[in-house]
Formats: sequence, structure tokens, C-alpha cells
Amino acid sequence: MEFADQIRALAKRVQKMKDSILTEEATKTSVIMPFFQALNYDVFNPEEFLPEFTADVGIKKGEKVDYAIMQNKKPMILIEAKSITEILTKHDSQLFRYFGTTVAKFAILTNGIIYRFYTDLEEQNKMDATPFFEFNLFDIREHQIAELIKFKKDIFDVESINTTASELKYTIEIKRFLKEQWESPTDDFVSAILSDVYPGKKTRQVIEKFSGIVKRSFKEFVNDILNDKLQTALANTNSDQLNNEVAVTHEIVTDIENNKENLTEIVTTEEELEGYITARILLKDIIAPERINYRDNLSYFNILVDNSIRKWICRLHFNGANKYIQFNDDDKTMIGIKDVSELISYKEKFVQTVNRFI
Repeated sequence: MEFADQIRALAKRVQKMKDSILTEEATKTSVIMPFFQALNYDVFNPEEFLPEFTADVGIKKGEKVDYAIMQNKKPMILIEAKSITEILTKHDSQLFRYFGTTVAKFAILTNGIIYRFYTDLEEQNKMDATPFFEFNLFDIREHQIAELIKFKKDIFDVESINTTASELKYTIEIKRFLKEQWESPTDDFVSAILSDVYPGKKTRQVIEKFSGIVKRSFKEFVNDILNDKLQTALANTNSDQLNNEVAVTHEIVTDIENNKENLTEIVTTEEELEGYITARILLKDIIAPERINYRDNLSYFNILVDNSIRKWICRLHFNGANKYIQFNDDDKTMIGIKDVSELISYKEKFVQTVNRFI
């Protein structure tokens, strides 16, 4: 099994049993150890995966790190494990203390779902306050798999990872900044954009006037990228490639739009857009893709023929805890789903419904 498939299989397994994992020890044995097994470490061999590694801190002796990945009898990676139910931020200082007392070059803080990777970019032998890489088992991205694989036992190389660690760290910060601007552009951000597009003086009144325009332009820019990607998918995709093309489209918007929280206006989520793109691809042999449109509202996301609300194909109800799709057939069939990728299984239903309008 390929590494990416192993990680996805683990993620699927953990999703199913996460409500039964109630303690730190259960998290370690059910999630964290299998995660490092996927990285080819023998978690039952203390010569390479040592539990309860001693890391004396100052006058405090006998301090224990949950695990240390060993190389030539020296710790290369320290791992601090917490319960799957815990939030990680409050434990950063504990791992920080351990890092400074060993020769380890990397430290990982995890609750089994989120894995935060630290090193000493800012000051040698002193763990940075922020991670240079973060991996979420429940939100797997292709580009993150490419970084995670560098920590596999058979290809692990300190210098190789260090050369990209700085770039990764600042990439995370830039993406965080862009996400904030996507949701609510600051005056400085608006002013910086206006410096290239607006010749007049950037007064407070002008910045306020353009704030909404910048936000709307930002969203339209991303939608344009989506549409370009869609056209490429429609031109090149066959049924065997469908999952890959949808995954690529998912990747484009997730980093910017993930976890938006704005209850005062209609928010079109990346899941809804992915559902729309999936529908267009599924129906491309039945109806011209440009005839498939969408219209969002607070309660559900419409997928339409000819942009007509009377010709709705289906409605995606993705805003609540339970996701489902409703088809515009005689029975107004409603089907519960767990993930948007499941829409692929209902191609026949899409085709039957759209045939009512063509």
C-alpha cells in the first residue's frame, strides 16, 4: 500500500472510533503508534522508538518525554503525546523545555489528530515557538503528504528537512494572513492593493469604500481559478480520473476558505463548490457544463440547469452537523452523506434528474 493510502486508511479508521478513545493511553496505542508505524518505524523496538525517554530539565531530574525516535542511540525526534480530546496549545511550553536538554533536532506535539512539527530555526538548540509544519489527520492535503513523507524512517534526513523548514514555516504564516484577509480585509491590506489600482489619495473614506470591493474581488479571483481548473478537468477527465480532479479542485480553495465563520451573510463553502464541480463533471456527457449553475442561500446550496430556480437538479444541505443531498425527482429524494466525495456514487440519480429539464 502506498504511503498516502496508508495515512488515509488510518484517518478513516480513527474517524470511526474517535468517540471511543477517551484517554491519553488509548490515544497513544490506537492512533499515535499506528501513525508512526505508517512512517516505517518499529514502535515496539526501543532502539528506534523509545517510550518514556528521560529528558532532565535543570534541577528537575527524571522528566519523561512520551517517545523519542532514536538514530545511532541518540534522540532525533521528541514526541509529546496528549489525549485526542485535548487542545494542544497549552502543552507547547512543556515540549519546549524538553527540546533544549537533548540533541534532538525535531519535536512533535500531537493529540493523535493534529501533528505539530518544531525545530530551532530562530535560535540554535532552542525550540521555535511556532511549528514549521502541521499535519491534520482529518484534513489531509496532497502537498502535506509530500512533506510528511520526508519523516519516513528510510528517507529521513535532518539536513534535507531543515532546508525546507523555513520556507514551510513562512508559507503557513502567509496562508494564515491570506485567510484573515479573505474573511475581513484590514485597512493596511486594502491600502496596499489600492496603491497599484487607485491613483487618488487613500483617505479613510476611500479605504472604507473599497473594503467591500477588495473582499469581493478576492473571492471572484479564487472562483475564476476554480472555473479555469474546472474547464481543464472537463477537457481531460474520464471516469477513472474523476476523484483526482475533484481532489485537486478541493485543494485550491481549502487553504484560503477553510473554517469560515460568518453567520450574518450567505457563505459559499469549499464543500459546496466541490459538490457543484462534481455535478458538472458527472453530467458533462449529458448536458453542456456551462448550463449547470449554482445559487446559494442560507439554508441550502442549489445546483441548477440554465440558472433557473425552477430547474434545480439538487440541493446540498451541508451547513448543519448532518449532511445530505435532495434530488428534484417526484419524491424529492433526500440522501444522507458523510463526505462530499460520496456524490460520485449517485451519478445515475444526477442523470435521471437532469433529464427532466433537457
